[in-house]
Amino acid sequence: MSDISDDEIRRVLRESEVWAVVGLGGDPYRAAFGVSRFLQNQGKRIVPVHPSGATVHGEPGYRSLADIPFDVDVVDVFRRADQAGGVADEALARPEVGTVWFQLGVVDHAAAERVRAAGRTMVMDRCPAIEWPRLLG
Repeated sequence: MSDISDDEIRRVLRESEVWAVVGLGGDPYRAAFGVSRFLQNQGKRIVPVHPSGATVHGEPGYRSLADIPFDVDVVDVFRRADQAGGVADEALARPEVGTVWFQLGVVDHAAAERVRAAGRTMVMDRCPAIEWPRLLG
């Protein structure tokens, strides 16, 4: 688990509005598909980020974080741990991104340290679809 307090996760869940979901393509059997739908149902705007650039849940997709032409609050990473650090670095290149969120099973301590050293919030090895009901009812 990440070393972040429940209060900090609660703040991210409450205050963030735009979630770039890296690894979200059109496959309804992938975890990113269901989690992003959950986030939409909580009033969040999701932004699919996938090499296909597919539209998912009615939201146009982008091939990379750099291609998104508007501000993003959270970068939610559904990629293997060996690729997550690169995504974290791409997120850090966007000054408006306040939080990098690595999904369950995605652990990269060096990337987490880079995110924290940049003054951003890091959530690692957690899922917002689990944390939301646990912390916000």
